[in-house]
Amino acid sequence: MTEDSKEDSTDNKDTEEEEEKHVEEDIVSNTNQGKTPIIEEKKVEQVKREVIVSEPKYQKTPTSEETKLEQVKHEVAVGEGEASKTTHIKETISDPESNILATDEERTDGGTSTARIANQACNYAKGKWVVDNHRPLYSGSQCKQWLASMWACRLMQRTDFAFERVRWQPKDCSMEEFEGSRFLRRMKNKTLAFVGDSLGRQQFQSMMCMITGGKERLDVLDVGPEFGFITPEGGARPGGWAYRFPETNTTVLYHWSSTLCDIEPINITDPATEHAMHLDRPPAFLRQYLHKIDVLVMNTGHHWNRGKLNGNRWVMHVNGVPNTNKKLAALGNAKNFTIHSTVSWVNSQLPLHPGLKAFYRSLSPRHFVGGEWNTGGSCNNTTPMSIGKEVLQEESSDYSAGRSVKGTGVKLLDITALSIIRDEGHISRFSISASRGVQDCLHWCLPGVPDTWNEILFAMI
Repeated sequence: MTEDSKEDSTDNKDTEEEEEKHVEEDIVSNTNQGKTPIIEEKKVEQVKREVIVSEPKYQKTPTSEETKLEQVKHEVAVGEGEASKTTHIKETISDPESNILATDEERTDGGTSTARIANQACNYAKGKWVVDNHRPLYSGSQCKQWLASMWACRLMQRTDFAFERVRWQPKDCSMEEFEGSRFLRRMKNKTLAFVGDSLGRQQFQSMMCMITGGKERLDVLDVGPEFGFITPEGGARPGGWAYRFPETNTTVLYHWSSTLCDIEPINITDPATEHAMHLDRPPAFLRQYLHKIDVLVMNTGHHWNRGKLNGNRWVMHVNGVPNTNKKLAALGNAKNFTIHSTVSWVNSQLPLHPGLKAFYRSLSPRHFVGGEWNTGGSCNNTTPMSIGKEVLQEESSDYSAGRSVKGTGVKLLDITALSIIRDEGHISRFSISASRGVQDCLHWCLPGVPDTWNEILFAMI
């Protein structure tokens, strides 16, 4: 079974311990449990170990490994120069010691959750979380048709659900309120595709619950086979899911691609074969089905560690042969190289598909405190870090994402900073699938933070 045909059940167990030159993907700084953290961007020493790549001056994906690495050398200096910047988190008048956020009535823009302001210049990544008693947008206990039980915290032993009743309020503008019927009309005769890891799958399931309001919809069609989503012989699940709403002919799908590059078995006759991980080649799914997609949302991030590569027997390839470049073999470099390559390829395809809107979603942060997933790391907060905080930064906290889309037609769905201050929204110790004593501080409770990612996406399309 190839990597693209299954979801790794240990996706919440990512660690960089196997990597000699530890490349930390998380934007969140280490904090003491229960305290409001100081959120900083990567320091200079961290940036030196990261490769930040940006869009080249050509549109097609380069085939020369050397050319791209020379570009990387130049851009590392740029990243180092920006490392002194800080993520701007402003203290608001809210009392940090209370559990009360600004309510709809206290919003400085005078609007409500139903406000509709058409503002193409709005930076949706800047703003604050406010209490909204009209939330959540769907029931976590009733959306069983679309929502996996392992992410439905209403079906677990969790008893605090204040995290469901907050809404993201962008600064100086308002987002259109999400309504399933309005989304379907906007996406009439169109297809929305999420391609990425399990956080992408969470965003997909969130979208399905949001569209349906968490209600059962027997009329929605399973059109997975149209996109090659068929459970392989001996497999646990297909490589993705696709559903069509017949009233508007709107299709919403998810394809599993944890590294956002093409992965194929080296020897198809050997069940224990290694797999070629083509860093400079987009997933086969995109090459085959991009012409059927109208809105594309891509992501990757948490599978770029030695544990995943060794466990899945992935071998890095460039230009169709095993990689021999030691610099590119460093996981941070390989990840950013791949993001850059796939975004560049999608950008090169935009002229061929004039109606296509493509997005790269920035990194969803982890919140392990006091250790990693397997060393006692936890996220037990019920009081959100977002209390009394306002995100004011102009650029994304996910440098590699921001650099990769710069100068391209691919837009950044920037959710990193706003998600950083929602540490209370993870599944935490309530996971029904984790081993005893292991917490999930990577995935989110649904309803929850990924709903906001989709609200921003809705506003951007």
